[in-house]
Amino acid sequence: MLAYLRPGMRVCTPLKMALLSCCLLLLGSAPGLAQEDAPAVASAQIDSGNTAWILVATALVLFMTIPALALFYGGLVRTKNVLSVLMHCFVMAALVSVLWVAVGYSLALGTEGNAFIGSFGMVFLSGVQPGAIRAYTTIPEHLFCAFQMTFAIITPALVIGAFVERMKFAAVLWFSALWLLVVYVPICHMTWGGGWFAGQNVIDFAGGIVVHITAGIAALVACIMVGKRRGYPEAMMIPHNLTYTIIGSAMLWVGWFGFNAGSALAADGSASLALLVTHLSACVATLTWMCIEWRVNGKPSVLGAATGAIAGLAAITPASGNVGPAGAFAIGVTSGLICFFASTTLKRRCGYDDSLDVVGVHGVGGLIGVLLVAVFASPQLGGTGYAEGMTMFSQIQAQLVAAIVTVVYTLIASAAIFWLIEKTVGLRVSAEQEDRGLDLTEHAESGYTF
Repeated sequence: MLAYLRPGMRVCTPLKMALLSCCLLLLGSAPGLAQEDAPAVASAQIDSGNTAWILVATALVLFMTIPALALFYGGLVRTKNVLSVLMHCFVMAALVSVLWVAVGYSLALGTEGNAFIGSFGMVFLSGVQPGAIRAYTTIPEHLFCAFQMTFAIITPALVIGAFVERMKFAAVLWFSALWLLVVYVPICHMTWGGGWFAGQNVIDFAGGIVVHITAGIAALVACIMVGKRRGYPEAMMIPHNLTYTIIGSAMLWVGWFGFNAGSALAADGSASLALLVTHLSACVATLTWMCIEWRVNGKPSVLGAATGAIAGLAAITPASGNVGPAGAFAIGVTSGLICFFASTTLKRRCGYDDSLDVVGVHGVGGLIGVLLVAVFASPQLGGTGYAEGMTMFSQIQAQLVAAIVTVVYTLIASAAIFWLIEKTVGLRVSAEQEDRGLDLTEHAESGYTF
């Protein structure tokens, strides 16, 4: 997201910082870390072409959650739980949207803040006029908020795949709200809101750190703290409708063009490059996963091809505006290989029940892209180059530090959130409810009539 990977957030007042400290516990502001006053921005006008493209991109990214992710995940669970997964995605979209406009956008990408968190200065977009332009862009502030809202929606929605078929609906809602504010918002601010990572020239064009690593680590915590599905791994957990899954994955693939190409925030060459390399990485990862599976299992599966595509899409996300076709090819091959291993061998050896491979695909895939962009952004390898003063080595260091900080913070904060939910509303349904299925026990409905 080149248009806003720049420092320039103003220092919060002591009162606002006190409020932030109370609300976000671990997030504070050392005086030395506060940012300087934002430089004056030259007057700009709304560009109708750029605005039209981001309007479309916003719709595409929302489409990735409802219905694309809902169908992708819904097809992978058993018949008795399909409605619960659809409900999780649908209601999460509504809940996160309200929280994002109310306070999330202000804390993540508002006009004030420090190195770790924004301020309450733009709660409910207060003070933003209809014609206001987002700084460093030529699109309206309201549209920028809506576009970023769709990213905030899909990130916790990805985590659903780790705890399907066994988590209480009330717990899902509490997780969505708390995790958005405590985990997603500060990582988003540090990366895209002019915070710490942005100041270190960390590259995350469309969300490898903000979306995929955070979702993958939260999914790992969920696997451990919610526990395995009853009968796993002895009982067969066969997907009930792979037709839904392949349709959902195809929708995700198309929607990802809005996700990555839209992150240029303009209809320009950067968006064109992002679209091309996004598609290429997905293609290469699909073929890589398919060939490995064909070799190992003797048959290429539809599920394997779909999963490979998502791995390639996740891995190219942080690099999509900074690498060329050669880099996309390398990232696609690498993600296909490593994500296959992580979703099969590593998961079996570690023994966690990552039901729909959120850790192996999104967590590992996002990490691959975050690290490899430092290599393939090199102009000698077809990339667009580095920020002033950065080299390949210093970029690798910056990417690695940002990834480690994100992993550690997300791990600790997610564990605290799940612990709090367990001690209040409880995380998991009863054994009887799990056996009957969440469609009936949580929603009193059934996805199918026979």
